[in-house]
Amino acid sequence: MIEIQKVTDKKGLKAFINFRTELYRNCEFAVPYLYIDEEATLRKDRNASFECCDADYFLAIKDGKIAGRVAAIINRRSNEQWNTKDVRFGWFDFIDDTEVSKALMQTVEAWGAERGMTHVVGPMGFTDMDREGMLVEGFNEEAAMYTNYNYPYYVDHMARLGGFAKDNDYVECEIRIPDEVPDKIEQISRMIERRYNLHVRKLSRRELMKEGYGRRIFEMVNETYKDLYGYSHLSPRQIDQLVSSYIKVADLNLVTVVEDRNEDKFVGFGITFPSFSKALKQSGGRLLPFGWIDMLKTIKYHNTEKVDLLLVGVLPQYRDKGANALIIRDLIHWYRQYGFKWAETMQQMETNTKVLSQWQYFDARVNKRHRCFRKEI
Repeated sequence: MIEIQKVTDKKGLKAFINFRTELYRNCEFAVPYLYIDEEATLRKDRNASFECCDADYFLAIKDGKIAGRVAAIINRRSNEQWNTKDVRFGWFDFIDDTEVSKALMQTVEAWGAERGMTHVVGPMGFTDMDREGMLVEGFNEEAAMYTNYNYPYYVDHMARLGGFAKDNDYVECEIRIPDEVPDKIEQISRMIERRYNLHVRKLSRRELMKEGYGRRIFEMVNETYKDLYGYSHLSPRQIDQLVSSYIKVADLNLVTVVEDRNEDKFVGFGITFPSFSKALKQSGGRLLPFGWIDMLKTIKYHNTEKVDLLLVGVLPQYRDKGANALIIRDLIHWYRQYGFKWAETMQQMETNTKVLSQWQYFDARVNKRHRCFRKEI
């Protein structure tokens, strides 16, 4: 017998967050999520996404113990933008027991149906800035801080639940940092600097945090990502939170902006971070008492061989001009200086051939695949 409990207080939310940590404690490939970030994302009084989202969280109890969890989310802005009536499921974790996963999913479907939704889709978060997709390939690859990791049996459960079909696949690539910028990237970079007067610009913390340049970057995110699967337009308040979350702590040598000097505007961006996977494993996802030291060392001293390409984009009208080459060339310089050996892209749609084709000039491989599923309620 499976009992479903709705999370209604801080104690329940703590249990909701900690369940995944315990479930994956002995998994060598999983990475603990940073507790403080998870709490900030899930709390309705802290996450600006709740200005356009409704959500509830549920725990599955079996034999007196927590056996699974799930979040049910409606992003009203996304549904309006894409003309859908979707309820999203996210934070979907469970023991290898079909009764548990079935009870959780039925709860999400009923919750959505009560609110007029016609389809359930996921795993997805509140927005594209959250983790999305279920891992379906790459189970023996170390996870990244910013993407979901799950056991292989999750995929079997989706098939057993019935009615779910693939809605979208994302792939990630692992790229060996080259000793030198590939000739093709160098040639394109020089050409577009001369022909279009596009140039890399590095920004100061003050410019990003106090003078509005950080907002300008995430306004570009809205324009760059607007046609991507399930994208939800970021509001000014959401952008301010993202600037604080990412830019405030970033190594600004690893943040690159491309500027059109003829138009005096930004046309592309790259936000990258040293991989926090090692630090998170050491701290168990906690900053206290000493976890913050591991995180700080990663940011300041780059004591990792891998760097995560977190957010990279170019405005549509500049993609064919090759502005992305300037971003790549600049970042390779810093990656070599910091001693990184590998870069891992964040999720890219498998149908986005233009983005994926840029890695042909590198020693690169697809190492992970995540899938979003859809079902009619």
